[in-house]
Amino acid sequence: MFVDSHCHLERYPDPLGVLASAEAACVTTVVVTEIPSAFQSLNLRLGKRRLVRVALGIHPLRAARLNPLELTLFGRLLSRTDYVGEVGLDRSREGRETFAAQARVFERVLEHPEIGTKVLTVHSRGAEAETIEMLGQAGCTAILHWYSGALKHIDAALEAGLWFSVNPAMLRSQNGRRIVAALPRERIVTETDGPFTKVGGRGSEPRDIPSVVMGLADVWGEEQEEARRRVFDNMAAVFASARPDPNLPGE
Repeated sequence: MFVDSHCHLERYPDPLGVLASAEAACVTTVVVTEIPSAFQSLNLRLGKRRLVRVALGIHPLRAARLNPLELTLFGRLLSRTDYVGEVGLDRSREGRETFAAQARVFERVLEHPEIGTKVLTVHSRGAEAETIEMLGQAGCTAILHWYSGALKHIDAALEAGLWFSVNPAMLRSQNGRRIVAALPRERIVTETDGPFTKVGGRGSEPRDIPSVVMGLADVWGEEQEEARRRVFDNMAAVFASARPDPNLPGE
């Protein structure tokens, strides 16, 4: 019924409780990781759960100090998942000094022969133009997670076939709602980026995705069920464009 395309499950005090609440709300959770060894551990623990997909990631802010063995591990583990994330670039104040190292790692990720069969969830803060250009050249299926860049880059992203995931924080901010309103409805999917976004003063969880869909319905001026079906169809199109997964999404 619903999909959270970007959630940091390891960051919650009770990850299994978060997943139980997500499953009760009919939400499939794409669990992103920050380094390959974290994926290896989580995939062993969670990979057989019906409403969970574990993504293989190298977070840009971890890339500069990444153990070389982790890069090797990324290549070895890639065949074990259809999902890659969190990956990308960060040229914010926090990531500016390591940007060159980030770009080298991201380039290696995108050059992998199997990357065209994966769904990527991608960080682009402060480096939207570079991220979109690299994804376009790679020709992979990718979702720009929590896009906060200039509207002028949206056309290039759409031309590259990219998607955009919307979370609770975007729907509360003026800039976020402006971005959502500027995007074609058929290119929008949902995420929480939990627990880094907030709902009611707590860290957001996958179970909050139905509320995100309600927020999109408000922005779009349409009925909630119409918005739910639209986002569901968008998610199906994203996953079908890489490697079809007959179990996600599904009604």
